[in-house]
Amino acid sequence: MATMDSLRREDRAPVAGWRWIARWLRRRLPTGLYARSLLIIIIPMVLLQSVVAAVFMERHWQMVTERLSLAVTRDIAAIIEIVETYPQNSDYGEIIRIARDQLNLQISIEPDGDLPPPRVKPFFSILDGILTDEISNEIHRPFWIDTVGNSNLVEIRIKLENKILRVLAKRSQTYASNTHIFIVWMVGTSLVLIGISILFLRGQIRPILMLARAAESFGKGQKPDDFYPRGADEVRRAGLAFILMRERIERQIEQRTAMLSGVSHDLRTILTRFKLQLALAGDNPDLHGLNDDVNDMQTMLEAYMAFARGEVEEDVGELKLSEVFAKLEADFALHGKTFAYSIEGDDEISVRPNAFTRLVTNLASNARRYATRLDIEAKHNAKWLTVVFDDDGPGIPEKNREDVFKPFFRLDAARNLDASGTGLGLAIARDIARSHGGNVTLSDSPLGGLRATIRIPA
Repeated sequence: MATMDSLRREDRAPVAGWRWIARWLRRRLPTGLYARSLLIIIIPMVLLQSVVAAVFMERHWQMVTERLSLAVTRDIAAIIEIVETYPQNSDYGEIIRIARDQLNLQISIEPDGDLPPPRVKPFFSILDGILTDEISNEIHRPFWIDTVGNSNLVEIRIKLENKILRVLAKRSQTYASNTHIFIVWMVGTSLVLIGISILFLRGQIRPILMLARAAESFGKGQKPDDFYPRGADEVRRAGLAFILMRERIERQIEQRTAMLSGVSHDLRTILTRFKLQLALAGDNPDLHGLNDDVNDMQTMLEAYMAFARGEVEEDVGELKLSEVFAKLEADFALHGKTFAYSIEGDDEISVRPNAFTRLVTNLASNARRYATRLDIEAKHNAKWLTVVFDDDGPGIPEKNREDVFKPFFRLDAARNLDASGTGLGLAIARDIARSHGGNVTLSDSPLGGLRATIRIPA
């Protein structure tokens, strides 16, 4: 059993390692579609060119350098054979001329002496290694080379029996010096292709971004009138599906509002008749209960209509949080309750003013009704607007915190229960928050009561 467990752990170890690498890559890689699409194009291109360049350097560059160095080495070997085999003039003028005219080498024969000390080889020089190997294999004599001093010439000194042969060869004779042309062409072509890819990608990504902005605006309750499907066929189909979905939702909301408006009109007519008949009946104590019922029906009817409308017909505008909170502060002072607020960030927000004011007022009214103290903290940054309500009231049990957002739901011991309430206060609040693309959540407050948090996109 122990052996099986150890084998299973060993099998799981590579999987865990790959998962850790995958998580690390997800954290490091960009999250945007445009950036990821660029990486999909650039990374394979860079890898392909790196492999091609490595193969080219290994095969072509080294092979050409070897052949050039071998040719120069054999020319030098031939010169040495001629010098040592055939008699020469005292100034070696004829062999110097032949080397210059026929072999394109500048040579000089100096008196016997010692070779200079070896020079420090460059960190990366393929020429030093190849030329040293070729001279060692072909000439078999002490030598000294310098490939660094004069960038256009390579100096080779070879010790003969009683003299030193000094050879100056052009670097291009011993080294594949035109390799950079291949690299320049490769890099230049890659940059051109990447530039073309960026232009095409921007054209393909832009419709997706427009669709995302249109969906986000619609989620906030705004109407993106300038959106129309374009781009690739798949993106066009997604854009058309979004437009049809938006039209269906708007049509459904309009039908619901129109239906309830008609029902409200009919019920208001009946309620008006009730009120008229009660007014004609005079001040009859037996009818006081009926008067209260009629008023309750009127209040409930207005609440139902407000919930059904959801303030969808209101346009987005600018609203100052300080003005809304100042009105709440005056209302709390009038009822003898404690109220405090703070605003972090920009005071002015872009919302549907009446709807957002009602959202804040509903939550504050609940706190005023069942608590003695309310603290509001608003944070407005580039992405989110967060408004936190903390009170010291009785709170709501955790198991019922989602139920209280349901329309017409009432708790016997809940803070949103009122003698004339309809159970729609928090439902309307969440409906308004979600129509702005956000939400309202409930949790425990540090003050001992309930914390209500509004979070909507800025």
